[in-house]
Amino acid sequence: MTILDKINSPKDVKNLSTDEMNILSQDIRDAILKRVNDFGGHLGPDLGIVEATIALHYVFNSPQDKIVYDVSHQVYPHKMLTGRKEGFLNPEMYTKISGYSNPSESEHDHFIIGHTSTSVSLATGLAKARDLKNEKYNVIALIGDGSLSGGEAYEGFNNAAELNSNMIIIVNDNEMSIAPNAGGLYRNLDELRKTNGQAQNNVFKAIGFEYLYVEDGNNIESLISAFEKIKDINHPVVVHIHTLKGKGYEPAEIDKETYHWHTPGFIGQKTAQSEEKTYNSITKDFLLNKKNNNEPVIAITAATPGVFDFNPEFRNKMGKNYTDVGIAEEHAIAYASGLAKNGAKPVLALMSSFVQRTYDQMSQDLALNNSPATVLIYWGGISNADMTHLCTFDIPLISNIPNIVYLAPVNKEEYLAMLEWSYNQNEHPVFIRVPAGNLVSTGAADTTDYSKLNKYKVEYEGSNVAIVAAGNFFCLGQQVKEELKQKAGIDATLINPRFLTGIDEELLDDLKKNHKVVITLEDGEIDGGFGEKIARFYGNSEMKVLNYGSKKEFSDRVPLDELYDRYRLKKELIVEDIKECL
Repeated sequence: MTILDKINSPKDVKNLSTDEMNILSQDIRDAILKRVNDFGGHLGPDLGIVEATIALHYVFNSPQDKIVYDVSHQVYPHKMLTGRKEGFLNPEMYTKISGYSNPSESEHDHFIIGHTSTSVSLATGLAKARDLKNEKYNVIALIGDGSLSGGEAYEGFNNAAELNSNMIIIVNDNEMSIAPNAGGLYRNLDELRKTNGQAQNNVFKAIGFEYLYVEDGNNIESLISAFEKIKDINHPVVVHIHTLKGKGYEPAEIDKETYHWHTPGFIGQKTAQSEEKTYNSITKDFLLNKKNNNEPVIAITAATPGVFDFNPEFRNKMGKNYTDVGIAEEHAIAYASGLAKNGAKPVLALMSSFVQRTYDQMSQDLALNNSPATVLIYWGGISNADMTHLCTFDIPLISNIPNIVYLAPVNKEEYLAMLEWSYNQNEHPVFIRVPAGNLVSTGAADTTDYSKLNKYKVEYEGSNVAIVAAGNFFCLGQQVKEELKQKAGIDATLINPRFLTGIDEELLDDLKKNHKVVITLEDGEIDGGFGEKIARFYGNSEMKVLNYGSKKEFSDRVPLDELYDRYRLKKELIVEDIKECL
């Protein structure tokens, strides 16, 4: 029997000796490795925070004392100590426990959190509400050093420092974000580490916090001593702990970036370099070609280079033509706007789920100023993701802002043509929804003039039914066309709209001559999306319109096939609807 077998709540941790807690640390690491190797998930952050989590639950009294985990990349040990260890030990329970904090799972979780830099703001709200109600308990925010680059972290620290009451912020400094940290703040963290927390320059003291440093943030005894000093404190304090990302699993200690998160089956496997072309690889080739031609191109990421395969080799080759702004998508948009306004050629890569942080900057800093930056949106589409990382909202978010052109290529040739046009033009901010899945190539160069905005492409001209299938769902449109012909004898028109931000009024008017039904297919939320623009256009006519996409909801790890059934995004279901409509 392991020590972990005996732990069913934080109360059980309090009965352990320090020797037993050190054994428990290894038990937890073994469970993390088992789950991630079997199921996938965050690895390095969780391995590095094990001792700190045990010490937190030894000293503090959760859930009365409230612990808020930033991003909750590092919440696995906490979950194991709060009654959810079977989600890590029993494969049948893996799907029952999410990878992020979730109050529906446990009273020890206080928020659903999957995005970054939020813990200090959320915890400050908890602390202020506590004070208003004259209650007494500890409020603790645990934030990783990588999350300190996000704007909300600065805002939270600024406000938290004003509290004249208990507010504990633990800064987990493992010298990494997903990739190496980027930004001037990290020079001060480095200075603090090198001086054992004694450096005269101290960003946390400057803001107004008491400050405590723990050099060995993976030493349970040191952590318990530090936490006991600040328990029940009556003013804001920062505890800066220096930890090792990936601790206990040598490959993760050595290659911290690769093992931040991992797919299943990594133990004992050697990483093979694929020579197959992908949308990621052709994007990198495009950027490197521009850089090698001495053009003022600059590739920009916001601390997630792995999403786009902007690996260390690529970053080194780009040199000064590459910027990682840290976890700061808002700044990235404004930075790209400034670059574009001054004659540079910024290409910003963002994951769809993180675009929502940038709404004001997209509208004010970029679109209102009509800065000709290029923004690539990755992973956009309906998926079986955790509710915190859904990528279904980017079309409504982006396509309804004036001046922005949002493009949805369906193959390699269209993508490269759109990228080249966007890079060279100076009229609009252009977003491109990078196709999901494997690279699709027609072999024929795309010669479209994309400066003629909102001109759709008729791939096949038929009658009665027109299928307008955007981006990732163009293939579904082809399937629906074939199914209609086989099951209903209808030779439908198939249209690749390419533009998500506008409608081709001339083409849509022309369809009225010999079509009765138009269906729209988009890999994202229908409400406020692409298809509704077409439905609105036909509102005062006899044309019937059926819009297909996702509902407005936060789905949570729902199998994709189940979602497609729910949204009727299958060729048989769509053809049923069309036949009924006719």
